[in-house]
Amino acid sequence: MSANTTSSIPEPSQSAPEPEQSDSVVVSTEQSNVEQTIEKKQKRTLFERAEAFISNLSTRNNFWNRVCSMIWLPYAFRSGIKMSSDASTYRATLPFRRFNKNWYNAMAGAALLGNSEIAGGNYVFAVCGGDYTVVCKHLEYKFLRPCHGPAEYRMTPLEDIHALVATGEEFNIAVRMDIVQVLVPMSEKKLKEEAELVDEKPVKPKRVGRCTATFHVTPKAHHKAKKLRGTNAK
Repeated sequence: MSANTTSSIPEPSQSAPEPEQSDSVVVSTEQSNVEQTIEKKQKRTLFERAEAFISNLSTRNNFWNRVCSMIWLPYAFRSGIKMSSDASTYRATLPFRRFNKNWYNAMAGAALLGNSEIAGGNYVFAVCGGDYTVVCKHLEYKFLRPCHGPAEYRMTPLEDIHALVATGEEFNIAVRMDIVQVLVPMSEKKLKEEAELVDEKPVKPKRVGRCTATFHVTPKAHHKAKKLRGTNAK
């Protein structure tokens, strides 16, 4: 009898275990999500609640806006800029007073430029609410003609600001402002009544400038989370 020379086929060696890197990434991601959820559920301190209350109060009406400006934004208080809005337009009116005039009795360019940031920032802040911080990143102003009366800023957001706020994340928003000279101070109704018809077309306020401002909006909870991460790292 011939010897059986058939050797048994060795079983394949077990495959090496997969690296645990992906699992660690998943765990770290889940941990960060849990931390963010905990941070959101944390109760605000007394100072944070007071800050949010004052922020919301400053956008309630012109009286409280003036009171808050007197303390935290003295330039806006001295210039006398006032906010107003209706169903379709948010606007700010800069009065034609000595503080805003230049030496040849026209609205100073610095007043028009500086208050455009205040007007656009107030609009964004009014939409977002007191739980956000608003910082101007870029400001571009084009002077068209001299302004010999009160100036009115008419805001138009270039993106859907309400949708951006609904995400709960930080974002950039660009706001276009058309600056017009109001013929009758602080009175749109009186302006319409006194406007004369020329060729069956009503006289329109003159546009004296156009401004485009980009604002960076950040939830205050993000600032708190970054501060906590920095404290824990130390």
